[in-house]
Amino acid sequence: MNNQVIDLSSCTTEDGSLWIFGYGSLTWKVNFPYKSRMVGYIKGYARRFWQGSTDHRGIPSQPGRVATLIRDMKEITWGVAYQVGSDDIPKVIGYLNFREKCGYTTDCVKFYSADNTTNLPSVLIYIATEDNEEFLGPATLQEEARHIVSSCGPSGQNSEYLLRLAEAMRKMGITDRYLFDLEQKICELMAQ
Repeated sequence: MNNQVIDLSSCTTEDGSLWIFGYGSLTWKVNFPYKSRMVGYIKGYARRFWQGSTDHRGIPSQPGRVATLIRDMKEITWGVAYQVGSDDIPKVIGYLNFREKCGYTTDCVKFYSADNTTNLPSVLIYIATEDNEEFLGPATLQEEARHIVSSCGPSGQNSEYLLRLAEAMRKMGITDRYLFDLEQKICELMAQ
């Protein structure tokens, strides 16, 4: 499934900048130019390790599990919003469309800054939907942890992805119970 990119005008500011929300590896691995960054959250989504990865943290015979956003009106997802200047938007979107190529689509959603003082327009998010061929769906935390510990791909160990994401959330002062519980299970398995 190829990325479906929406009309970006609903995500751009008056100066033509685009804000992109990172909730997975973009919280700690940003390989594109940006003008500023802001910690905050989006409402109505839960971060879950339900998306398969055969191109970065796994291989076709053993897909990794990477983060996606699952619709849940009671949840919020913390992450980082990056402001991309108008001149860099085509290059950055091209890069992200390649990076998030296996089953991700895009949307624009409202962003809330951590200090609740900044009013941004909507931010662009990449979401792996349930109808894509790499979507793995829910499992128990123990099953997800086993899957993650046993997977590795061109970008490295699947466990590294999760551990670095948990570390990034802690550095920002964010508590994500699901993520931290999954991290604990992974650390227990890795210690065996």
